[in-house]
Amino acid sequence: MIIAVDGPAASGKGTMAALLARHYGLPHLDTGLLYRGVGRAVIAALADAGLEAKAVEAAVGLDKKNLDPVTLGTPEIGLAASQVSRFGRVRAALLQHQRDFAAQPGGAVLDGRDIGTRICPDADVKFFITAAPEVRARRRAEQLAAQGVKANEDEILRQILDRDAADRDNPAGAFYPAKDAHLLDTSELDIETAFRAALGIVEGAIARKGGQRH
Repeated sequence: MIIAVDGPAASGKGTMAALLARHYGLPHLDTGLLYRGVGRAVIAALADAGLEAKAVEAAVGLDKKNLDPVTLGTPEIGLAASQVSRFGRVRAALLQHQRDFAAQPGGAVLDGRDIGTRICPDADVKFFITAAPEVRARRRAEQLAAQGVKANEDEILRQILDRDAADRDNPAGAFYPAKDAHLLDTSELDIETAFRAALGIVEGAIARKGGQRH
């Protein structure tokens, strides 16, 4: 069973994907960490004329087993990730790793921005998780504060809006809900309620497939 979870920054898609993976005993890949890893590697060169070549080199040589979500979770690295993800060759360098992860025996849960549209278009269940920008900014500020990182919620909101715009306009991306994706707005839902809703959708898909989890 392959579950694709897409959505914008700080929408809760990563938390949702992790919970679904744990519930069904499936491996989980936060594909955004791949791009954040590349973004971190070239963050000092974002204004350089040779950024694309440096980003492609970083993507090809990326240590995909050593991507710390706390270290890579800053808004600045998020914006850098958005910038490098605009390069088609960067996306191509990371594409096969994502598809190979999804093709594991038994399936997997992947979250990102183009899982249901490009990485796993034939996923058994697709979600597009969203929330109001203000809600996402508050959540990200609280997350950073819990990690001991001082955060300005207004600045985070500005960065989230910038990231949303960059993702939507990305010529190399596919950041939009897949036609068969289940839209889940978590603006007014706590994680437990949102998870129950998502679980109901997955169980319904399993039932329609005759109870087979493949």
